[in-house]
Amino acid sequence: KTMITDNTRGIVWALLATLLFAIVAAMAKVAVKDYHVLQILFFRQIVVFISALPSILQSFPGSLATSFPKLHAWRLVGAFVALSCGIWAVSVLPLSTAITLGFAQVFFVTLLAAWFLGEQPGSRRLASVILGFLGVVIVMRPGVGGLVNVDSLIPLAGAAGAAIAIISVRRLSQTESTATLLIYQAVFVGVLAAIPLYWLWVTPDFEGCLFLLSIGVLASIGQWVGVKALRLGEASVVANIEYIKLVYAAILGFIIFNEVPDKYTVIGAIVIVASAVSLYRLELLAKTRADNRQP
Repeated sequence: KTMITDNTRGIVWALLATLLFAIVAAMAKVAVKDYHVLQILFFRQIVVFISALPSILQSFPGSLATSFPKLHAWRLVGAFVALSCGIWAVSVLPLSTAITLGFAQVFFVTLLAAWFLGEQPGSRRLASVILGFLGVVIVMRPGVGGLVNVDSLIPLAGAAGAAIAIISVRRLSQTESTATLLIYQAVFVGVLAAIPLYWLWVTPDFEGCLFLLSIGVLASIGQWVGVKALRLGEASVVANIEYIKLVYAAILGFIIFNEVPDKYTVIGAIVIVASAVSLYRLELLAKTRADNRQP
């Protein structure tokens, strides 16, 4: 009898998580035709808040206490930029292009980790980052048909925001509880999205409201499934499954929006994925060496 390994289970859960996130991106691309980016984000945060409520109430109001309010502020701004630009990007770019450029967060994380956390990249890691940047440049196709497509800067801004949030969480997770991390993002990202809605709000009908809430529900389920994948499989194995999202995005983009990725997106995606896989393998190698040095 063949035994199914934890890594195999982790890969299956990761494949489901990436599919859910690709579907969420496609749904956001549909929703943005009728509703503002921030309204879609606001509905998503409502669902995130409700799903996090049990953890929040368990240690409230102590979960609000923090010694690092500035770092929380950076994390919230980063998360807000990442989430809003992620929705904005799919509204102005083909689905596969927006998701491809979003993977630039891997390289921003490496650079910011060196700057703020003192995680100095070696020559091989730096070469991988440069290769990834080359992939991003290919997708942005400077000089093809004139100047760089300005819209392609939107997912890059989102990737930078995501990197800021990730680096902040790395530092905060050493001292702050999970409940504290949950409550700040669940509440304050929603508040940041809600403030401009006084001018931007479009009242949805029942079907529209259901559709907007469904985006939040699927995103929350995707996050839960992604955590499940990481608990079962090795991080280096599960993380590489993230790039299957490109395949899902290409299929959904073709079926729903009649989009066909151009050669620059395909070539750039291959370069970005190769670079990111190289980064993950270098991190795995470094971890293995560190574990072997331990008595």
